[in-house]
Amino acid sequence: MKIATWNVNSLKIRLQQVLDWLAANPVDALCLQELKLPDERFPHEAIQDAGYHAAVAGQSTYNGVAVLSRTPPRDVVRNIPGYEDAQQRLVSVTLDSPLGDVRIISAYCPNGQSLTSDKYAYKLAWYQALHEHLQQELGRFPRLALLGDFNVAPEDRDVHDPVKWEGDVLVSEPERQALQKLLDLGLHDSFRLFEQPEKSFSWWDYRQMAFRRNAGLRIDHVLLSDALRPHCVECVIDKTPRRNEQPSDHTPVVATLQ
Repeated sequence: MKIATWNVNSLKIRLQQVLDWLAANPVDALCLQELKLPDERFPHEAIQDAGYHAAVAGQSTYNGVAVLSRTPPRDVVRNIPGYEDAQQRLVSVTLDSPLGDVRIISAYCPNGQSLTSDKYAYKLAWYQALHEHLQQELGRFPRLALLGDFNVAPEDRDVHDPVKWEGDVLVSEPERQALQKLLDLGLHDSFRLFEQPEKSFSWWDYRQMAFRRNAGLRIDHVLLSDALRPHCVECVIDKTPRRNEQPSDHTPVVATLQ
């Protein structure tokens, strides 16, 4: 079973890139973030023609998440139950697999903007709500995978220039602690289960030739529960789509479970 995450930064602009990537990489589930489309404009027909079902939490202009899956999704839940939020940032599904039921969650965590912004406080509050939600989900679904754009680089090795970024949003200690609290529930960063090349990143700014200089951050993650961790045999960052014409500023992260 292969599962992947990709912040596409507008599905309207990059639908063909997603379809091309799926044709070359027929994963069992692909979690998308930043659809920037309302539900009624989601391209269900094109996704179905590619052999996938879609569970969607769309939003016009901003945010929006989806899970594309080979098998029909069940128990679909949009957003964090009990947490009032107009922003569409989470969609959860249950999928059949050779391992049994697997809970797949696609998450677009808030960016935070700056340490002095109201959006930063919102980010930390949202992470706390996610933490409480995952406690319940892991009780119901031991085989759980949380994939998405977390907007947090967990360690300095996930940052191209830690000194330059020190104390900034995406790397601040409260953000890293919020992510660590999720891991402490019994989740594992699948990328770090294996030896990886140095300077491995999943996001590069469009400006200042950041991708060409590999001046990026690793902020897109595939987190696996205790029950799924032993089945993970590989996790890779696929940089190929970042070389596309008009690419997303993020690139896919793919985990393989056996």
